[in-house]
Amino acid sequence: MPEQLPYTLAHLSDPHLGAMAWPGVAALLNKRILGYLSWTYRRRPVHEGTVLPALVEDLRRARPDHIVVTGDITNISLPDEFTRGAAWLRGLADAADLTVIPGNHDAYVGVPWERSLAHWATWMSGAAAAPFTTETPVASDADFPFVRLRGPLALVGISTAAPTPALSAAGRVGADQLARLATQLDELGRRKLFRVVLIHHPPLPGAAKPSKQLTDAAAFRAVIARCGAELVLFGHTHVSALGRLKTPSGSAPAIGVPSASARPHHGKDHSRYHLYRIAPDGGGWRVAVEVRGVGPSLDRFADEGRFDLAVPA
Repeated sequence: MPEQLPYTLAHLSDPHLGAMAWPGVAALLNKRILGYLSWTYRRRPVHEGTVLPALVEDLRRARPDHIVVTGDITNISLPDEFTRGAAWLRGLADAADLTVIPGNHDAYVGVPWERSLAHWATWMSGAAAAPFTTETPVASDADFPFVRLRGPLALVGISTAAPTPALSAAGRVGADQLARLATQLDELGRRKLFRVVLIHHPPLPGAAKPSKQLTDAAAFRAVIARCGAELVLFGHTHVSALGRLKTPSGSAPAIGVPSASARPHHGKDHSRYHLYRIAPDGGGWRVAVEVRGVGPSLDRFADEGRFDLAVPA
């Protein structure tokens, strides 16, 4: 029997789309005023420019089987940012080939669903329960986690996005979502699929300072330890990260990428995205990881390194 070709998954995060127009005074009479000032005087020079278009062009040349974006497409959750985010997603890939989850900036303040994440529902279409074959658009926070089956992969999309007080960028999965996640992972594990859990906030201990952490990370790790997963992907901190989470069969890699639009700045990493080439290997899986990063000219990406992971079934 011929060897099965690897399935290629691309992961990017935190694009923080720029070109934010003046939203008017009324829109800023809340936490957004701090975010708008931060964007105008600190973040805009980092995220606007040639980096994100160069990443998209490099990604098109790579031609992965599927793309995942782990949140923070917007900056301060203005309704216009969600419509512009949808236009950017349409240009990135077809809905069947692209999966999105929200980040904390996508819930910077409370915005009605129909004026916010509803614009991205086609990229969050999935199933909540077995047999996971009929995909429907996510219609509220209660529809997370959603599951999408692609090749040998089961993509499990979690939301940690919820409005928080000023100066907080923390996230939370919540008990109800964790219970649904456990049920999904159990069933997907019985089917021997390669389970990729998508989460915006890093679940690794100490990966973010208290004001930016996943508040129920320990409870999330407990679900992974009990039910298993093969790969956990996240963003949020704008730095590269690699760790391991305990599973029933050993451990699963947990990997974070920097902001997709960032030039080098203030100790944070420049833009990178990852290509994961996933294939069965005996009783488990092998994952060949390629790291693609923006070069000094900020208008092209290059291979920054490769490494292999062995993942037990």
